[in-house]
Amino acid sequence: MEPNTMVFSRRRFLNAIGAAAAVVTLPSRAFAGKSATKGIKPNFVFIFADDLGWGDLGCYGNRQIKTPNLDELAKKGILFTQFYVNGSVCSPSRTSIMTSHFPARHGVHGHFATHKQNEARAMPNWLDPKVHTVTKLLKDAGYKTGHFGKWHLGSGTGAPTPGDYGIDEHSTRTSSGPQLEGTSDPYFRARSTAMIVDKTIEFIESNRDKSFYVNVWTLVPHATLHPTDEQMKPYQRYAPRGVPYKGAKQIYYASVTDLDQQIGRLVKKIDELGLSDNTVIVFSSDNGPEDFDIRNAVHSGIGSTGPFRGRKRSIYEGGIRMPFIVRWPGHVPAGEVDNKSIVAGVDWLPTVCNLAGVKLPGDLKPDGEDMSAALLGKTKQRTRPLMWEWRFRVSGDMAHKCPMLAIRDGKWKLLMNPDRSRIELYDIPKDLTELDNVADQHPDIVRKLSEKLLKWQKTLPAGPIDKEAGSNAYPWPKGQ
Repeated sequence: MEPNTMVFSRRRFLNAIGAAAAVVTLPSRAFAGKSATKGIKPNFVFIFADDLGWGDLGCYGNRQIKTPNLDELAKKGILFTQFYVNGSVCSPSRTSIMTSHFPARHGVHGHFATHKQNEARAMPNWLDPKVHTVTKLLKDAGYKTGHFGKWHLGSGTGAPTPGDYGIDEHSTRTSSGPQLEGTSDPYFRARSTAMIVDKTIEFIESNRDKSFYVNVWTLVPHATLHPTDEQMKPYQRYAPRGVPYKGAKQIYYASVTDLDQQIGRLVKKIDELGLSDNTVIVFSSDNGPEDFDIRNAVHSGIGSTGPFRGRKRSIYEGGIRMPFIVRWPGHVPAGEVDNKSIVAGVDWLPTVCNLAGVKLPGDLKPDGEDMSAALLGKTKQRTRPLMWEWRFRVSGDMAHKCPMLAIRDGKWKLLMNPDRSRIELYDIPKDLTELDNVADQHPDIVRKLSEKLLKWQKTLPAGPIDKEAGSNAYPWPKGQ
């Protein structure tokens, strides 16, 4: 067995995360509430931020970024500390939300790009529109469905529109359907969340007397960020001294705070319309924050992963473990924190369908499972492992350069390469930072999990693998 040969300063990493680990085991408050009302189909509002880190919200321990509305959403709902997305970049993560499948099953190994780039990576140009999606299933059950904001499930010549996936009304970016207006405005991204929320409110007002499902997928805080002067005002103290440019903290913090304000406006409207008691509102993010090493995203390197190692593209915890907040007054416990249930993006479709009373098609074969009990305040132990594949290089700090494969099964997380190099085993509840590789101490666990992981990996579509994938080799100085 090859030991973990990661080259980086353990002390530096621990100092960087500081006391953030303390917020992972957040206090849990008692709840004496109702069970889900039978016979009434709830509405669903699924808010998906773009490149927001686990540690970017006040309710997840951030003491610098102002997020009062999302903090309030958590106070009135349930906050999960062990929620995982099923991809470390956008398109795979979104695929799993829509389909309940691990994205690699559909050849979605990375983000959808140009058709030429997709072909080079043996990826399709879009998610197969014939696949079952949560929106199709709910539409067939009588729901009105909407999608506003980012799409990133395929675009370009010949691409299906969101309507082909069971979505009645949509206005997006990175799709072949109707696009958000004003993209030539230099402040388009800064103002995009307000625009997305406006369109979502119009959709909800038009369908308030029907059962509805709507995706609210924001464009921020994905780079490149360019907040307005008004958005920057709360963070003037972070301006660099003596230089005529905005600081990275100013830019990132202002962008997240505006995101929070617009979500607060959406939640307020839902409450004003009298829909709160029958509307499930969920907030999460598609993957971890960007790394400083990416040229257009230096300011996004400010994003926080909390106590976790890894960022966007990495399948260490910081790249795939995300905030997850659920509010449903009278059904979901107010002020509860679930530190035990392991919930994932692939669980969204079966969970929503159960709450909506929609039967899953026999040929769906979900990778996720119904976790509605956890959403309703009852800790639930998952019965299926979670698996990840990342077949490309990981940019940035050596600490984030992960092996290609990972599995989370119970308390254990195993990472490895397909050739069995870089075997890393972590007891996640005890080792949030994934710094104490205990593979040598638990050979039986390694054997069991590696067999599951490699068996799964062999079922995935074949394709090229980046020569730097799974490597953490440092370019050590050499003599002539």
